[in-house]
Amino acid sequence: MGRVTLQTVADKVGVSRMTVSNAFSRPDQLSTHLRARILATAQELGYAGPDPAARALARGTAGSVGVLMTDSLTYAFTDEVATGFLGAITEQLAPTGLALTLLSSSAHGDLVPARDVPIDGALVYSCDLDSASVDWLSRRGLPLVFVDQEPPADAPSVNVDDRGGARAAAQHLVDLGHRRIGILTAEHAGPHGVLVPAHTASEHHVARARMLGWTDALTAAGIEPLVVREALVREEAAYQAARVLLDRDDRPTAILCFADVMAHWAVRAAEDAGLRVPEDLSVVGFDDSPLARRMRPELTTVRQPVAEKGRAAAAALTEAIELAQQGKPPRVRHVVLPTELVIRESTGPASA
Repeated sequence: MGRVTLQTVADKVGVSRMTVSNAFSRPDQLSTHLRARILATAQELGYAGPDPAARALARGTAGSVGVLMTDSLTYAFTDEVATGFLGAITEQLAPTGLALTLLSSSAHGDLVPARDVPIDGALVYSCDLDSASVDWLSRRGLPLVFVDQEPPADAPSVNVDDRGGARAAAQHLVDLGHRRIGILTAEHAGPHGVLVPAHTASEHHVARARMLGWTDALTAAGIEPLVVREALVREEAAYQAARVLLDRDDRPTAILCFADVMAHWAVRAAEDAGLRVPEDLSVVGFDDSPLARRMRPELTTVRQPVAEKGRAAAAALTEAIELAQQGKPPRVRHVVLPTELVIRESTGPASA
């Protein structure tokens, strides 16, 4: 038998090509019995269905939404917060039939994913808003939802209360009597691995919000923290950043960390320096990722609702896509989800 086509199935069943096409793409146009007969015949002949690219062209849609990430796409598969976020998105998208496409912000030869990959809309996830990729998505006129970003005036956004969560974490250490406090924070651009002033401006929205929260509580208590910045995707580098703090004669008695994974390396650095957690050093993370409970001692951290954030972002994007298909502007809503301090075993009273 030669190549099986839509016409092959139509001839076998004795219906038109349009009727076979409707069996795959517009089932409401056919009776249940006829559709079942067509699909059974297609399976018998080995026909997989109309070409997806052709169907997308006919509908004027791609059937896919993008997630633009500043970091390497490897980060999406190795970081537990990112995987939880993406998992919640796919769960929310499942009933819509939309696929999820990860978009790197880096060009690959002549291919610029944000410009060239067919998608119906995109989530801009913790990206530099001045990047060329964000500009390409905007120029394409795609529905966009911004996540972990400074909320734009003309598009929906989903964030968590990073500042409030960080403030609660810092206040927890102040209440435990800590006065020498270090901060390990994240920044895409340098300088990395060196002490910087606490009020050094950050281009990263989440890092900026968390720093504001930490310093809200510390400044009120008259505390000037020691701050080291590191790139979040360079996990082991957080170990060296922690050693910058712990190898000082006036080492801190507590460290606030941008993320649980940084806190993990801070604890490792403390152990290698002969320090006990929390007797000699208290450590606080952020995220409440699965890592926080696997750590020994279990990590005091700030819980952000990662799954709820993913579902809210996907829901906002599917709504924006539906409105765009109706020729309507997006409903601009800025969602801020609450955070919660979770006190476990990695924090205790300040040592002498």
